[in-house]
Amino acid sequence: MHVFKKNSNIFNLLSEGVSEGVIVINEEQTIVATNSSAEEMFGYGKEELIGKPLKILIPNRFHNHHETHVQNFIAKGEKRQMGHGRDLYGVCKNGHEFPVEAGLNPFELYGATYTMALVIDITERKRIEKELSLWARIFDETLNEIYVFDIDSLRFINVNKEAQRNLGYNMQELAEMTPLDIKPDLKLSEFRSLAKPLLEDEMGKVDFETKHLRKDGTLYPVEVHLQLSLMGEKKVFFAIILDITERKGYTEKLEKTVEKRTRQLTKALAKEKELNELKTRFLSLVSHEFKTPLSSILTSITLLGKYTETEQQEKRDKHVNTIKNKVKYLNAILNDFLSIERLESGKVNYKNEIFPLSKVVNEVIYNANMLLKSGQKIQYPDNIDEAIVFFDEKTLELALSNLVHNAIKYSPEDSIIDLKLEIEEEFVVIKVIDEGIGIPKEDQKHIFDRYFRAENALVTQGTGIGLNISKQHLENLGASLEFSSKINVGSTFVLRIPKNLIQIRK
Repeated sequence: MHVFKKNSNIFNLLSEGVSEGVIVINEEQTIVATNSSAEEMFGYGKEELIGKPLKILIPNRFHNHHETHVQNFIAKGEKRQMGHGRDLYGVCKNGHEFPVEAGLNPFELYGATYTMALVIDITERKRIEKELSLWARIFDETLNEIYVFDIDSLRFINVNKEAQRNLGYNMQELAEMTPLDIKPDLKLSEFRSLAKPLLEDEMGKVDFETKHLRKDGTLYPVEVHLQLSLMGEKKVFFAIILDITERKGYTEKLEKTVEKRTRQLTKALAKEKELNELKTRFLSLVSHEFKTPLSSILTSITLLGKYTETEQQEKRDKHVNTIKNKVKYLNAILNDFLSIERLESGKVNYKNEIFPLSKVVNEVIYNANMLLKSGQKIQYPDNIDEAIVFFDEKTLELALSNLVHNAIKYSPEDSIIDLKLEIEEEFVVIKVIDEGIGIPKEDQKHIFDRYFRAENALVTQGTGIGLNISKQHLENLGASLEFSSKINVGSTFVLRIPKNLIQIRK
């Protein structure tokens, strides 16, 4: 414990700057250091945990297995997520249990082995996941139409998939509409009269029959169940709609409807399972991508204090470079998230300019050379000087950098990353070809989805944001990004810029 007192300024500076709980234990699983986040999370006072066994923070029913797991982890000395595939729980001083996520990171200090645990209280995340799961089932599995709309403007806030399918409108179109736009037989004054009892008695419900107007002009009879509900703290109308075409004697047969709805339900359930898997990957990924660099920075800064002699400059430089690289990586992640926010809010400002294509390619290759693995080479396109581009330079550099960095990351040592330029009749095409691990066929349909990472890429550092951002920016400017890939053969990413955005040097 005196080790951490000696370095308390460094430890406090780093550990108090993160929201996660930081707990450091020695080989005997005794707590030797904590930060205020950990103390607050588990309900202990300042330094009250120092000298206590780690197991006081773990429910009794997990003690036997936990001690063995930690011993095995210390013996292996590998960074990893604690309790992978299992729910983890912590216990407060007052006995209250709560779900946690924890990452274990071993390190050595002054000849002794320690393990640092980064702990996150995920109580709120679990609650939100449960709530979202319930709403997902209601909105995506139900065979009825569901509408949520504002009590004042009556504009739709949310409409489920079944309603969108039946009406023929997408959510973007419906967001500009009200129930009166799809109910030609219902006037505003009549609707206000129907809704008045709900505003006076929030627990009430109104049932009535009317007709819905599809986008294609056809009508179908419906039964409406309308009630008042809450979305956060905002009051909204919540309507469940039953298509009663069969009840009214319309042409569709019950057997066909059941068969059709069954197919839709099967598809919806498969989609929900797929989305849940993506969500689980994303939550684990984001947590890991932030914690791992922070742990490396903490360890490197701590170890810098050991190298005080002049002849140890090389070791100091090594840790300084590690810190710089991790800070750059964290900065890149934050920039990616900011880019997502700008894309979603429509605040992206593009600036098309005329510049040689070689200017961007040279810059991308220069920066990528510092990332090359042993024996890797980048093959420069022979005819690059032929193209002059009228395009947004930053967008093109972002996209090419992402493609080249991915090629390096997912390719082995002694491989070639080949950049090719092809001038076609309508397009100028830039190809980035690697000899890497490839993308599994079943994952290829998701490769441009935000936060998605292929199954064989999960052990490699990354957020699954880069390709999504690159594709959106390129398409906003009229360009395109496509790919082909084979497992253990490699991938080819193809960036196409229409010739009306290109001037060819003659």
